[in-house]
Amino acid sequence: MIFSKSPDYFQVAQGVWGARILFVNVYFIANRRGFPKGWVLVDAGIQGSAQRIISVAESIFGTGAKPSAIILTHAHSDHTGALEELLKHWDVPVYAHEYEVPYLTGKSSYPPSDPTVGEGMMSLMSVFFRKEPIDISNNIRIIDTEGGIPELPEWRVIHTPGHTPGHVSFFLSLNTTLIAGDAFVATKQESAIYTISNIKKLSGPPRYMTTDWVAAEASVKVLSLLEPRIAGTGHGPVLRGRELQESLRNLAENFVELAVPKGGRYAEKPAEADETGTYYIPPFRSTTKFKAVAGLLGALAGFAITKALVK
Repeated sequence: MIFSKSPDYFQVAQGVWGARILFVNVYFIANRRGFPKGWVLVDAGIQGSAQRIISVAESIFGTGAKPSAIILTHAHSDHTGALEELLKHWDVPVYAHEYEVPYLTGKSSYPPSDPTVGEGMMSLMSVFFRKEPIDISNNIRIIDTEGGIPELPEWRVIHTPGHTPGHVSFFLSLNTTLIAGDAFVATKQESAIYTISNIKKLSGPPRYMTTDWVAAEASVKVLSLLEPRIAGTGHGPVLRGRELQESLRNLAENFVELAVPKGGRYAEKPAEADETGTYYIPPFRSTTKFKAVAGLLGALAGFAITKALVK
């Protein structure tokens, strides 16, 4: 396993902690006194990070700590990469929206990423991200967006599609804490420099993996109206206070200009999906600029491989 060194984590709010694993965040939420005892894990990081997640959990909750459930904002590979390994250690329910279930039961692949959106190296690298489903059918539970999650009774579940069809966010009205997943993020996720350095910049959902921009805009508007004072997102540092509220309001009011790519596979027509999985994907249209950049990237990769073989 990678990421097995001593764990480090950060406080998000009372009873809420986060851990950054390479370029993605996972969260640990404990129920308050007076509610069912226990805690849940939100999202499951990248492949190879299971031991790191377990170590952080034990640092927070004690040796042998086990969540009462794992809940997923969505099922992209950077949020479910360690899920199968974690379930070997913790055999617990995994909650996801019904529109995410096909990607967690082996029934459907996600639409391909869109490397043509530009804005940085992460967009180009997205072609290598896993889009095939995993199969954890025995552990899956469908989230009741009206009734919430029994293992996390105080938190409201909000369907926030756009980045994926079944993306959800979680909101605690008591202290207006929001776990937003990738409905919006706290860095410029398309840029490797921003991502690796964890530079703070409230942004729309990662462009290269967002397949419905109309739905994504509507979701950001819904979250902005909550006026959260604390937000933990799938990527980037924690956002707080007036800075968060003003930046989120600005994103909601100017979403097309700030978040939607000027071109790309999904900019004009979305992929379509339902509870059975993806059933329509717009055709890919390459551009001269993308071909040039992709060619350069391929040449650099070829040079690196050749150099390694020579050694």
